[in-house]
Amino acid sequence: MQTFIRKFFQSASSAGIILFSCVVLALIIANSPLAESFHRLLHTTIGFETAHVHLRYSTELWINDGLMAIFFLLVGLEIKRELVSGGLATPKQAALPILCAFGGAIVPALIYFFINSGKDTVSGWGIPMATDIAFALALLAMLGDRVPASLKVFLAALAIVDDLIAILVIAIFYSTNLEFAYLAYALGIFGLMLLFNKLGIRSLFFYLIPALFVWYFIHHSGIHATIAGVLTAFTIPIRSADDQESPLVRLEHALLTPVNFLIVPLFALANTAITFTPSMLDGLTSPLGLGIILGLLVGKPIGIFLLSKTATKLKLALLPDGASWQHIIGVGLLAGVGFTMAIFIALLSFTDPALIAEAKFGILVASLISGTAGYVLLRNTPKSPNIIKDIDAVIPQ
Repeated sequence: MQTFIRKFFQSASSAGIILFSCVVLALIIANSPLAESFHRLLHTTIGFETAHVHLRYSTELWINDGLMAIFFLLVGLEIKRELVSGGLATPKQAALPILCAFGGAIVPALIYFFINSGKDTVSGWGIPMATDIAFALALLAMLGDRVPASLKVFLAALAIVDDLIAILVIAIFYSTNLEFAYLAYALGIFGLMLLFNKLGIRSLFFYLIPALFVWYFIHHSGIHATIAGVLTAFTIPIRSADDQESPLVRLEHALLTPVNFLIVPLFALANTAITFTPSMLDGLTSPLGLGIILGLLVGKPIGIFLLSKTATKLKLALLPDGASWQHIIGVGLLAGVGFTMAIFIALLSFTDPALIAEAKFGILVASLISGTAGYVLLRNTPKSPNIIKDIDAVIPQ
């Protein structure tokens, strides 16, 4: 039994399975007699406050603003590692996933904006831009060797750039009235953390303790508090002075399990507890619902395919080794699983509970259809035997 549990948590698809289970559990609770009690639990206040310090918030806010800052810290660490020494470290490696990520973000946003233009739901244009890394990679992992290994690297890099775009969108477009004094405090501490990095300080203590203050000041500045996680990530040293793991790698490994198996599932439980009503089905054909569904289900694969085609046509990049155009379309569909980040942006886009519920339902439907379609397509796609392997032969130096 212990061996089974250990193998399950080490599996690449286990995080996605737990996340999906939490979504189902949240939906069951929300449509059962437990719904009211669960709602009260989410709105129970926790913390403390004084005349100068305010840290008393609802359980839901602690999850969405507090725990999710740790999720964004992990995302930031992954982005930094990929930029410095991973799949985004050189122009050759980064070209295709970066271009595809922008295509997969811009086209869905344009589709949503076009459908909702002139309506009070237009502010949700950022919702269909984001890909859920955990779900998308879990679905791809379930395919095993039916897909080229290079496709998994491509999707991971694409999703990481996609997350970076979503983070910038949140910081620029979904932040409220700015309190510049608090922002100055946060940036001052951030600058101090960068100095620690420059001085070669490797102890995580010198970064994680100040990060708590950065989170507090960012939270009170009007910029969404989760951005503190990303700022912290970019100060963590990625190189080590000896043969041991770098501070960044150590922290990334330490966060993987709690983020994948606790924080993201808790976020799913707190934010997908949707009580179904007959009007929700009508909401799928409303501008809000259509914008989200068409953005994720149609916009994502179209944007990714078009940018892939353009990049290869201009000889800026090659397809992943062993992959075909059908694989690219399949990955585009998997990228339409916009769950975690899409719901997060929906919470920032609207204040009306009815619109939030409608947006969440649209995200769930779009993600289910897109993920299923991508899985089925990739499962039935043969590997391409004639992919040029030497990228140096076609990219101008």
